[in-house]
Amino acid sequence: MPPSVPRSEYGGMKLRRHSGNVKEADRPRRVQRACGGAIRASEILAGMNIPFLDSWRKRHGQAPGAAALPEAAERDPEGLAELLAECELLRAHAQSAGVALDDSPSSLEALDQLQPRWREDPELVPWLGNDAGLYLGTVIVRTVAGAGWWIWPDGQPVVRLVNGREIDVVEAGREWAADGAPELSQLYGEIAEN
Repeated sequence: MPPSVPRSEYGGMKLRRHSGNVKEADRPRRVQRACGGAIRASEILAGMNIPFLDSWRKRHGQAPGAAALPEAAERDPEGLAELLAECELLRAHAQSAGVALDDSPSSLEALDQLQPRWREDPELVPWLGNDAGLYLGTVIVRTVAGAGWWIWPDGQPVVRLVNGREIDVVEAGREWAADGAPELSQLYGEIAEN
C-alpha cells in the first residue's frame, strides 16, 4: 500500500491522509512549531495553495496568515471543512491502535478508550490535541444540524452552532490529549443535546 492515500481533491490540489506512523523526518519541524506556541489555522493555511484564499488575498492586499480568514472561509465552507477534517496525526495513531475514524459520534467513544501513549512524548501532545479538537469539530459539523466551522480573527478554528454559540474544539482537544478530560464523546453529547 502506498504511504499516503488520496482523501479528496480540492481545487486541483490533492489532500492526502498518511497511513501508518508519522515519518521521523517530519519530527524536527513539529518539535520547533509545537514549542513555539499554539497552532493556528492561519499558520496551516498560509503555506497552502488554496485558490479561494489566494484570490481573496490578492483583492484585499492581505499577506498569507493574516487575520482575514473568516470572510474567506464563509465563501467556501465545504472546502474549509474538508481541510480541517484531515487530522493526519490523530488518524495515524488511531489506525495503529485499530480504531477506525469514520467521523461518527461512536468513533469519539473509541478515541476516549485509547491508551494515552502519546503522553510519553510531551512534544507530541499539542499536535495530537490539535488534531483531536479538529476531529471533534468535524464530527459535530457533520452530525449536528446547523453546526459549521468558523475562524476567529486570530486564526483559531471554532465550531459555531445554530444558536450562535461557539465552541473552541481545538482547546478541548488539547485538554483531552494532555489530561483525558473532558472526554471527547462527553463533550459531543453535551453539544448535541443543545
